[in-house]
Amino acid sequence: MTSRPEAAPRAPLSRDRVLRAAVAPADGTGIEALSMRRLAQELGVVPMALYKHVANKGQLLDGMVEAVVAGIDPPAPGSDRQGAVRQRILSARAALLGHPWAAQVIRSRSGPTPAVLAYLDSVIGMFRAGGFPVDLTHHATHALGGRVLGFTQEVLDAAPDPDPARRPPMPPEAVAGYPHVAEPAGAAAHDGDSVVGGGCDDQFEFEFALDLLLDGFERLRLRGWTSDGRRAGGDLIA
Repeated sequence: MTSRPEAAPRAPLSRDRVLRAAVAPADGTGIEALSMRRLAQELGVVPMALYKHVANKGQLLDGMVEAVVAGIDPPAPGSDRQGAVRQRILSARAALLGHPWAAQVIRSRSGPTPAVLAYLDSVIGMFRAGGFPVDLTHHATHALGGRVLGFTQEVLDAAPDPDPARRPPMPPEAVAGYPHVAEPAGAAAHDGDSVVGGGCDDQFEFEFALDLLLDGFERLRLRGWTSDGRRAGGDLIA
């Protein structure tokens, strides 16, 4: 009589395993569908077993964000300061785009998790190591805003049809009434998934704005700009 092969022993439950198991369904169906009960079923354990590793859903979400942030590439060795900051931010953008729920969770939390704080500390440290005074670094961080983590809040959020061919053109009366909005909106169509419709390539627009900011920060640094001088009526960038 042939004996059945024994089933491979199940990997012991750990915080890392819990977080990885939570990230996968969130990527597929969104964060709203995630629950401790469903996660326990996915792992083949009783819900109470999860609470040894995450105290509640809030702690689970924080841990999931930390797992995503851990995937952001470190600065490339030998890069110049501006290039290193740019690469770090674009890597953060790629990480968050790969996990669409992560930006929503980050914005919803009352404060940043340790992993997010460590990432922000590293980016701010690049400015300081590159000769930026604390004053200018402070204002540069404000100017970057959410862009430092790779996402932006567009002036006109929308939920566009993923098929550009099905998107209705701007009505003639709107074109006539708002010509300066219509003109750039119809100038190009690149990205079918753009949050502002078919006229924008999200990645290009993100990099365009990021490069403008980084170039502007560098010009201010070279000028010895201070916020006190600005408050006294000085020009921002001459």
